[in-house]
Amino acid sequence: MSATVTFDVPTPRGPRPVTVSYARVGRGEPLLLLHGIGHHRQAWDPVVDILATEREVISVDLPGFGASPALPDGLGHDLAATTGVVGALCEALELDRPHAVGNSLGGLIALELGREKRVRSVTAFSPAGFWSASERRYAFGVLLTMRHIARRLPLPLVERLSRTAAGRTALTSTVYARPGRRSPEAVVAETLALAGATGFDDTLRAGGSVRFTDDVPGLPVTIAWGTRDVLLPRRQGVRAKRIIPRARLVRLPGCGHCPMNDDPALVARVILDGSR
Repeated sequence: MSATVTFDVPTPRGPRPVTVSYARVGRGEPLLLLHGIGHHRQAWDPVVDILATEREVISVDLPGFGASPALPDGLGHDLAATTGVVGALCEALELDRPHAVGNSLGGLIALELGREKRVRSVTAFSPAGFWSASERRYAFGVLLTMRHIARRLPLPLVERLSRTAAGRTALTSTVYARPGRRSPEAVVAETLALAGATGFDDTLRAGGSVRFTDDVPGLPVTIAWGTRDVLLPRRQGVRAKRIIPRARLVRLPGCGHCPMNDDPALVARVILDGSR
């Protein structure tokens, strides 16, 4: 079931309320799921039911994405601010150092939460921040193009395209290696989420200077990369392993940038193994 929570976060202008949409299901140790830029928490739907058999799963719409409004004046959508908001969210939901799992931008945030010792383990799928300058420019260019297309496509056309495997491929092949497996309803919803993401531009702009360069000692870290990721190439996983040498580096055969849809069973197994 979807819910919202509102809590105060500090800003240079004093405390400001932040509202975040989330869903919570299952029992066990808390497991926090964080999506990528332009996406929404429903990106995790293919694996939530599997995870909920062993964990209490909290999937989150990051501020300015999905059903969560943008951050208030005085807070930017940079890594430090967003990580601070996610940390405050955990306090508001009384989550005692959850396991953090993220994809792309969410993977970067999960690693930052781990570096700050706010979580008990980190599993990051194709995390942002391990790119070269040219790789970052390429990824940002692709993301801007996807956003431009999503905002220009009329809803009836999106709905029509989503009804065929070829149409779903045209709309989502940048993030999925097997786009035909995504349901028509999910493709429509995530196209609308990308078009309507109020935090997209500020988040992308803030990401221009982001590089993850610190180790994450003292807790289990898993870095997983799809072999068919065309947005952030898998060689970035090798860089991540050099920076976080104790991390477990996992190869996801046949998976794209958002592997949850491409191979739910494999992704769920990687998450559960990483959070044990």
